[in-house]
Amino acid sequence: MHGLKPSLRFPKSITYYSYVTLARRHFSPHQTRFDHVGPMASLLKSRSVVRFRGPDTVKFLQGLLTNNVQRFCESPGDITSNLVTPNVPFLSASPMYALMLTPQGRFLYDLFLYRPARPSEKLDRTGSAPGEDLGRPLELLADVDATVLDELLERFNKYRLRADVVIENVAEEFSCWQRYGENLTEKLSSADEPEAASVGWGGANDPAGTSSSHGNNVGLQWFKDPRLDSLGFRGIFPSNTTPPLVEADKETDEENYLLWRLEKGVAEGSTEIPKGDAVPLEYNLAGLNAISFDKGCYVGQELIARTHHRGVIRKRLLPLKFLDESGKEMGQKVAPAFEVINALTGKKAGTVTTALGCRGLGLLRLEEALKGSSKLTIRGQEDVKVEAIRPEWWPTEWFQEYQQDSAAA
Repeated sequence: MHGLKPSLRFPKSITYYSYVTLARRHFSPHQTRFDHVGPMASLLKSRSVVRFRGPDTVKFLQGLLTNNVQRFCESPGDITSNLVTPNVPFLSASPMYALMLTPQGRFLYDLFLYRPARPSEKLDRTGSAPGEDLGRPLELLADVDATVLDELLERFNKYRLRADVVIENVAEEFSCWQRYGENLTEKLSSADEPEAASVGWGGANDPAGTSSSHGNNVGLQWFKDPRLDSLGFRGIFPSNTTPPLVEADKETDEENYLLWRLEKGVAEGSTEIPKGDAVPLEYNLAGLNAISFDKGCYVGQELIARTHHRGVIRKRLLPLKFLDESGKEMGQKVAPAFEVINALTGKKAGTVTTALGCRGLGLLRLEEALKGSSKLTIRGQEDVKVEAIRPEWWPTEWFQEYQQDSAAA
């Protein structure tokens, strides 16, 4: 690796553009930007936090979201921390990724739902016994797209009617974080990295946690990203503290997290997944654990169920690389909404949905995107070559569906 240290980290002061320059010097075209890069963490300024609380919280969300929110009523079965401390739960419910759709089954918003630990699932402040719930109603925190926060709150309140649930904007109180990197995601569970669950008070791996978490009765912590293990860890934390395991030389710009997602073919939020237009299955959201096909009815379910049971998805979201004629990566020439075409036939293959430098995402017809003989380019910029990449995490049946569909055609 040309003398690079095994763990390459990017402090806050390093921008995406200087990072790209560094990567071009040291990484071959066949490697990802983050090969051999140690754990990083990003404050997700593009996300906000909403709180749902009240006796009807689960019932209310169950009829609106694509995933089975009823799971949060069950007793958590995973021990998530080996460090039993007054503000870290010894049992914790895993977070959930879910969507809100239009009645026609088109994407509106994505949400990461967390159930904060109940007092009975943690030791009290004395550390001698579990706390008492005292009849407290269920509370859920939702990590949502900040650009549509007001609209999202208005829509949820429109559906609330007589439901006994309070919906609050708590973006000032809480912030969303992502912890990621190749060396981190090689570990498949928090059991392999027990300090990932630590928030302080006895967390020897996180000395700063003693002061940052003292007196915090929320007990929030890192969890595996509910979409893919390879995306790393995600969490909601109080805005006035830095999460555990985030040191000064590990915090980096959110654009690096975006690049991490682009390389894995994962879109996020109502800009990358066009609000009111995107079909969730074309954006691979079923494969990202956002949809339950076993739960009861919810808004927009009919189209999702029909498309799923039909079994053929002709277009899917794919990671893209933008190259020059010699095969070298080139950036700053492609933007969302640019058309991707087959250079030999001039036929449209799809559209770029997200672009950052030499990487992007595109919604492409699989027949054109994954056919070996296809040569893809950008309409009007034929000097830009487009390489569509099949993500490693894709289930094999997605590609088999394409093959069977092509053979039938």
